[in-house]
Amino acid sequence: MQIGFIGAGLMGGPLARNLIRAGKDVLVYDLSAEAIQRTLDAGTSGKAATDISNLSGCDVVFSSLPLPQHVTGVMLGDGGLYAKMKKGATHIELSTIDPGTSNELKAAAEKHGLGYLQCTLGKTPAHAEKAEEPMFIGGDKALVDKLGDIFKIIGIPNYVGSVDAACAVKLISNMIGMTNLAVLAEGIRVGDKAGLDRKLLLELLTDTGARSFQMDVRGPWIANDDYAPRFGLDLALKDVRLGLEMARVWGQDLKAMEAALEYYKQASAEGFGKEDCNAVIKAVGK
Repeated sequence: MQIGFIGAGLMGGPLARNLIRAGKDVLVYDLSAEAIQRTLDAGTSGKAATDISNLSGCDVVFSSLPLPQHVTGVMLGDGGLYAKMKKGATHIELSTIDPGTSNELKAAAEKHGLGYLQCTLGKTPAHAEKAEEPMFIGGDKALVDKLGDIFKIIGIPNYVGSVDAACAVKLISNMIGMTNLAVLAEGIRVGDKAGLDRKLLLELLTDTGARSFQMDVRGPWIANDDYAPRFGLDLALKDVRLGLEMARVWGQDLKAMEAALEYYKQASAEGFGKEDCNAVIKAVGK
């Protein structure tokens, strides 16, 4: 089986490396030569693609790209990869995208005689590197079963039903997580006003109902004024925005998450977009 991989960044790179470590034939494309080389260094079965069209003969093509328009730009249209891929091949979409875009891709893939699966990712690049990444897979169950061995190499597969559901799990996760982070930032700002040392405050809150994943992971970074890029604020903004757009389409009014979205917009507008998403605390303090 020839596998193509588009996007060897923070999330795509580790998954592609897992396939190469397992000895799978992987053709890797990325705009960064450094990202490609870092991925190929994982083993001997990977090769670099000089152009996306090089992946047209692959049996399976994964894509892991920042924005929905990046995926549609690569795959759709007369010059897109779908028009060049061989009949019966499968596109596995890993990016965090909205259900509307996912369904558009699915319909276009089927029109070209291709399979389409949405496979969103649940944790961090560190989990992905160790093949411990939860994967929320939506699409044709028979196709998922056919590719089961591939999914088990790159992470922990969970079949969730439709492509809508696969998109929703990730967007819900990020909406909740990023809203939790905004609430944590508000709480820390109140602690600042009370004269509490941030490290002490977090230590005390750990044994209360305030404790959360965001507090455990990002709390210490915030306490140390550490805003080094891990998951960029602008990516967090994008995910919350996409999730709320999805919810609105389905008639849901998520007031707390809408309020969190405004913080992320403010932080991005003030120039913190390149920093880690915990930089939202800077906007909370305004």
